[in-house]
Amino acid sequence: MEETNNKEVPFVKYKKPHPHLKPEHKPHFGPQISRFSALILALGLALGGFFPGYYYYKAKINFNTVSVKGLAEKDVVSDLAVWDLKFVTTGNDLVKTQEEMSRQSDLVKEFLLNKGFEEAEIDNGRLETTDLMANPWRGNDEISSRFILSKTITVRSNKVELVAQSLAQTGELIAQGIVFDSQNSGYPVSYIFTKLNEIKPKMLEEATQNAHKAALEFAKSSNSKVGKIHQANQGVFSILPRDDTANAVASQQINKKIRVVSTVEYFLE
Repeated sequence: MEETNNKEVPFVKYKKPHPHLKPEHKPHFGPQISRFSALILALGLALGGFFPGYYYYKAKINFNTVSVKGLAEKDVVSDLAVWDLKFVTTGNDLVKTQEEMSRQSDLVKEFLLNKGFEEAEIDNGRLETTDLMANPWRGNDEISSRFILSKTITVRSNKVELVAQSLAQTGELIAQGIVFDSQNSGYPVSYIFTKLNEIKPKMLEEATQNAHKAALEFAKSSNSKVGKIHQANQGVFSILPRDDTANAVASQQINKKIRVVSTVEYFLE
């Protein structure tokens, strides 16, 4: 018996070609895209060569500068004095030695008040005690005085000239048996100028003007013109003794000199 194939044949819809679309009219972009890409590439290479060269040229111009220094100085007078009066007493009896220290402290304070200083300007300080017998490194030599008491009375005052005058008159205290410990404490007075911030702006202006004058002189000799400031460094303010003699120390002199050296870099045109 003959078998019958019942499978259905799939239906395929046939679409008729467009009558106006001929094979030679099919889209084709190959040559146009190639020419456009080449144009973009050429333009990129041209700009890539221009900008680095341009900025290199600008950089060369920016480094056409001159660096100069300007100095400014000003004489000033100290407006604060700090005076340390350190004195010592010695003895083998601690109680008696301390009583002597109290007596001498009263003498020093009375001296300062009589010179014209006020109570608020005088700091009584603290008492320091040294027992030589408590030193484990002492020698076998006989100790003449076992206890050493020291005290520092400090005067902090704006009466700078009065401090200088009173310092020269401390012989009155020595005549009363007071021994000053100047060997360990160094120079007893520090003269201080506290108004530096008030004069800084004016001195910086003067230093900058002097730096500009130096730049003008340089530009004149090099046939250039001074342009704007490229960069500047105000420098460090120094407080120096007015009289720059051998071993001169600014803190030991009432009269001082303030100095600043500013560095300014200008463009040259």
